[in-house]
This record gives sequence, C-alpha cells and structure tokens, in this order.
Amino acid sequence: MYDMLKGLRVVEGAAFIAGPSCGLHLAQMGAEVIRFDAIGGGPDYRRWPVAPSGASLYWEGLNKGKKSIAIDLGRPEGRELAVAIATAPGDNAGLFLTNYPVKGFLSHEALAARRADIISVRVMGWADGSPAVDYTINAAAGVPMMTGPADDDRPVNHVLPAWDLLGGAYAAFAMTSALLRRRATGQGAEIRVPLSDLAASTLSHLGSVAEVLSAGDRPRMGNDLFGAFGRDFLTANGKRLIVVAITPRQWTGLLKTLDLGDAIAAIEGETGANFARDEGARFTHRAHLFPLFEAAFAARSSDALKPAFDAGGVTWGEYQSLHQAVTQDERLFTANPLFETVAHPSGLTYPTSGPAGTLAGEPRGAVGTAPRLGEHSDQILSELLGLDSGAIGRLHDEGLVA
Repeated sequence: MYDMLKGLRVVEGAAFIAGPSCGLHLAQMGAEVIRFDAIGGGPDYRRWPVAPSGASLYWEGLNKGKKSIAIDLGRPEGRELAVAIATAPGDNAGLFLTNYPVKGFLSHEALAARRADIISVRVMGWADGSPAVDYTINAAAGVPMMTGPADDDRPVNHVLPAWDLLGGAYAAFAMTSALLRRRATGQGAEIRVPLSDLAASTLSHLGSVAEVLSAGDRPRMGNDLFGAFGRDFLTANGKRLIVVAITPRQWTGLLKTLDLGDAIAAIEGETGANFARDEGARFTHRAHLFPLFEAAFAARSSDALKPAFDAGGVTWGEYQSLHQAVTQDERLFTANPLFETVAHPSGLTYPTSGPAGTLAGEPRGAVGTAPRLGEHSDQILSELLGLDSGAIGRLHDEGLVA
C-alpha cells in the first residue's frame, strides 16, 4: 500500500472484476474505498475459486484494503442510504464507481441532483447498455477465432479476462483524470467505460482493425508469435521453452547460442531474406526456420540451454504451472517484494500482492485484506452521514443495514 491518494474517498457499488479491480487499484495507492454491498453479498460474493470454508477467494482478492457497509438495496430506504453515501460531502469525495445500469437510483443524473460535482465512473458491457461480460465481448470481437491450433476451427476462449482487467485500470485512470479537472474547474463528470469500446479501441490501437480491412482475418497459428520469430520448443529432457526474437540483437544472440548461423545463412541464400534485419521475414519463412530450431532444442537439455541463453542475451521463458510459479519462482512470487503473507477473513493465510507499481525509494505499507461483509457499516453511517448510535441502532433493527 502507498499513500499517494491518501485523503481521497471513493464509493464503490460494483461486482465481478472490472469495477472492483478499479477500486482495488485506488485503494492500494492510498484512497479510502467504501463498498456498499447487498446484505448477504452481491452476485460475485461466492464466486469461484473458493476456500474450504466456502468463502470466495476471488472476492477476497479484488476487495483488499476496502471498507464494506451492507445495505438492503431492495428497499427505498436502503437505496437512499447508498445514494447518501455516494454523494457525501468533501473536497476529496464525490467519487463514485459502479457497474449498475445507466438508469435507476444510481444514475449519474440522480447523483448529480444531490451533488453537482459528482464524478461517476460506470463500467458497462455493451456501450448501448446491453448486458455483456468479458467473455461475450471477446467472442464478438473475434479474438477466440484467432486463438488456438491451426488445424482446429473451434473458437478458443482464453482464461485471462483481459477486457475486465483493462477496464478496471482504465476506469481508475479516467476517475483520477476527472478529479484533476474538477480541482481546476469545479466540474463533475459522468464517465462510461464499456467493455465493448475497450475491446474495439484496443484492436484499433494495435493495428488489427486496419490489418483485417486490408488483408482479411488473421488465421490461427497455434503458439507462433505473429509478425516475428517466437514459439515453444521441446528440449532433450522433455521441458518446453519459449524463445522470442523481435530485435536483431535477440535474433543474432539466439543463432549464436544454438550454433545455427551457417544453416540460417543457407536459408537466406535460398529465399533472399535477411533475417537479421527483417523480423517479418522470420515470421514469413518460419516453416523453413522451425525445423532447424526444433532439432537444436531437441539435442540440448533445458539445464544447459537456460544459462547459455542468459549469457547470450536471448529472450526466453520456461513453461511452468501456476503452482510451480507460486511455490518456486523467486522473481514472480517467493521473493517478490510485492507480496506479503497475510491472514484473510476466509481463514486462509497466503502470499498476497500489494500494488503492482513500485514507487522507487519509498517503503511499501502493509498489504490490506478484504473486509468482512458489512464490517464497517456503523463507522460509515457515523462518520459519513453523521448518524448517532440511536439512529444506527434503528437501521439495524429495521434490517436496512447489517
């Protein structure tokens, strides 16, 4: 945890990945992030993976360092509490993060009627308000049709919810940008972040839209790196390594380490290509190149190749399971300063990540844990809404908060 956003108060009414991950980014940079949750939990409160106790490790991971108030949002009085919390006064408050529908009691218009300078950031599925999740947007964008083995025409869904994760990061960026403008002008903002627009704009930024219009759909190519040289290769001791050669230096270092210079020069003579200067040529002629590399890898063990690759400046990686990475890989997990072993409400104690960004020369604060559902209800009602103990007790008695 860092304190760059200390004093900032963000109210979050969101479920699943994109919205909560935005709140997580802000909380880990020091903002006070207050979630309002339905009594008993929202639609993602028990989402897998789960602990032996049944507690959602997914929810626990995405809500570290936040506060929680549990409200009966099905009743007008409960919805009024949520609106009052979202619009509570303060120069560094009035920041609302949600994935609730555009219309309704948490619409920007309803919130702005209570606080004119409110900044609302709304993560959506489709830009027109139609429901969608990362996986359905990804299917519509065509990415699963480019993913998978070349000899199989079935779509391949990926396991990483890329548009959700990008959406959370973009929403955090958009909220802090709007806050900078509000400090200069006093002006609030309604920001909508549809996953559909994130997918479409990203594919445009990467040149994929222009590519498909000029050359048609990109075919499947398995693990081959598009536009350059890269793939997995099997070593003599049965390990798979991936090598990537995009720059001339990466390419020449790979050839030298595998002693393939003469063989590659022969292919250059046959094809007229210059692989050292033209990364596209390495991709175009990969069918000629791969057999040479397959044979070179098959003749060497991974134990011999890894130090040789390091010495030769080769860009490479070793395939491993997540369990292997979590328990054995010092750079990723076991000796990574991002992680701290923390006891969680689920009853489990495990390595837990703080913010991915590192402020060089500044100490990291303790990694927070997710709140218990409604853990901070009384504190929030007292500090934000100024309710006394009697009023808070009546809300509990009426079942409006828990």
